[in-house]
Order: sequence, then C-alpha cells, then structure tokens
Amino acid sequence: MSKLTLDRAKEILAKHTTEEHLFHHAAAVSAAMGAMAEAFGEDKDYWAAIGWLHDVDYEKFPDEHCHHVRELLSPEGVDEEDIKAIITHGYEITTDEAEPTSNLEKSLFAVDELTGIIQAYALMRPEKMEGMAVKSLKKKYKDKRFAAKCNREIIDKGVEKLGMELSEVMNYCIKGMTEHSDEIGL
Repeated sequence: MSKLTLDRAKEILAKHTTEEHLFHHAAAVSAAMGAMAEAFGEDKDYWAAIGWLHDVDYEKFPDEHCHHVRELLSPEGVDEEDIKAIITHGYEITTDEAEPTSNLEKSLFAVDELTGIIQAYALMRPEKMEGMAVKSLKKKYKDKRFAAKCNREIIDKGVEKLGMELSEVMNYCIKGMTEHSDEIGL
C-alpha cells in the first residue's frame, strides 16, 4: 500500500460526506495538521491527508463516530497505521480503541477541536483569518461561552500530550488555516 496523499484523502472523503460544513472542517483540520507536520519536520502532505480524512465516518454514523473508520477505509486500501491514527482522535471521547502516541496522533487530537474555535473566531472578524493574533484568540478561548461546543478540556489534554504550549499550537493552526482560508470558507 502506498502512503496516503491529500488528493487520495479528498477523493475518499467525497464518497462518504456531503455536508459543506464537514468539508470546511476537514479543510481546517487538514491545514492545521500540515502546519503541525512542518513544526515536527514531518511530511506535510501526509499529515494533511490524515487531517482531511479524520471525520470520514461522522456524517453516516454521528453517534458511533470513530467506530466505522476501519470499515470505510480498509476497502479503499488505506494502511492500518493510518486508520489507527484517525481513530485515535476519538480516544476517551467516542472510543477507547487506541490512545494517541505519535506526534501525528497527538497533533490530530489537539487540533480537531481547536480549529473549531479558530473558525468561529474568524467568522466574527471582518478580515476573517487574515492577521489573526494568538493573543486575541487566547482571549476568546478563555471565554467558555464562546464556541461553547468546542471542548477545551480535550484541546488542553492534546496540547499537554504534545508537550507544547497552547499558544504554540494556536500559532501553527492559525498559520495553516490562513494559508488555506479559501478552502475552509474563510
């Protein structure tokens, strides 16, 4: 099996997802993962592909999210290692199958919810992603009523697993999402 590419991930997700907001979320997480890959000196396209596919089973199985990843991706020839990486973002949230251990898995766990807060903040700003500062994002992050559905506990746990500061991870996510703002709808 060959390494998962972003083009292949887009092709696969399109078979299982129809809702525009889920494509915007896929693009946001993909962009954030690409930036995190650069931070770790890893393969940007590959990490972005994992980010793009992370919610592959969400639209069809919202109440069993992460439990149907394998059945959707195995027939597509996606590596078991990639499938496991995707499943880990639901660790202790929707599944206990696999704990995030690699930098890729820990990054996915950390940025998934964080991108939601960044998207919500960008939608409030006339300039959207352009010129977004970590300091002002952190203010919004501390306000629990803002983007209340985005679980800060999960983000904090993910950032801690990475051994990084929240502001560092926010900075990478803003960078990645700004570079791909059109695709994210911002």
